[in-house]
Amino acid sequence: MTAATPTAPALPTDWRDFFALTKPRVMTLVIFTGLCGLLAAPVPVNPVLGFTAILCIAVGAGGSAALNMWWEADLDAQMKRTASRPLPAGRMPRESARDFGLVLSFFSVLMMAVGVGYLAAAILAFSIFYYAVIYTIWLKPRTPQNIVIGGGAGAFPPMIGWVAATGDVTLMPILLFAIIFFWTPPHFWALALFVEIDYAKAGIPMMPVVAGRHSTRRQILVYSVLLLPLSMLPFWIPGGAGVVYGAAALILSTIFLLLALRVAVFRQGVGEADMGPEKRLFRFSVFYLFALFAALVADRWIMG
Repeated sequence: MTAATPTAPALPTDWRDFFALTKPRVMTLVIFTGLCGLLAAPVPVNPVLGFTAILCIAVGAGGSAALNMWWEADLDAQMKRTASRPLPAGRMPRESARDFGLVLSFFSVLMMAVGVGYLAAAILAFSIFYYAVIYTIWLKPRTPQNIVIGGGAGAFPPMIGWVAATGDVTLMPILLFAIIFFWTPPHFWALALFVEIDYAKAGIPMMPVVAGRHSTRRQILVYSVLLLPLSMLPFWIPGGAGVVYGAAALILSTIFLLLALRVAVFRQGVGEADMGPEKRLFRFSVFYLFALFAALVADRWIMG
């Protein structure tokens, strides 16, 4: 952690600042993929257990996000994209974000253990540790591979949902984890390409800053190529998903690959004002994950 930001708030703190610490937009995706993992599991789910599991996933994600903002407050202050967050804007003391994150994290794991099961709680605890410590503190400031290795942090929710329903880790939740893991680099690097100046100013070694735009675009394409067959594996494994998911995965992943190809080919030397393909890939990547996991649940319900 680098130099501390001012601890005296310039503006009064209210509940919206604490809510902002949980990164609500990111949490939406986390909750959705966790819910899809729960609903796609091949067992009936008790509604109370299911609600408890999703609540714990949401609270745990919010806690790890708050810890991330606590640790990176000084970096956020240097980037236009994050300067208005509660800590760099001076709306709350830094220690409040830390304590809020620790409380949310602790109670999410405790509630998961008591209300759902110890295995789901253990995976949730590790996912919080992975994001708050392995990614935020260790990887992000040290290596341009931070997103590649750190992608595991956002890949746990469907696995936790599945385990909450079944009590077991099988091949299917591992594949769901792997899909998000390989989706993360092209998703975040597309964003990093058009906010590269922010990352460079804050000294964060994101791939475009360290390796350059050409190398980043090429790696986006590589991960997008790998993502297509990987997304199809739940359709191919015995007892996996059916044709509804298989068709959706093929169409969505092909579009993803075509957008990545547009980013990777003949894009050397483009200026900041000409980032349309990168922005389209980033926007579609968010839709892609929502649609892919929605198709998984729809397949489960339609195909039985």
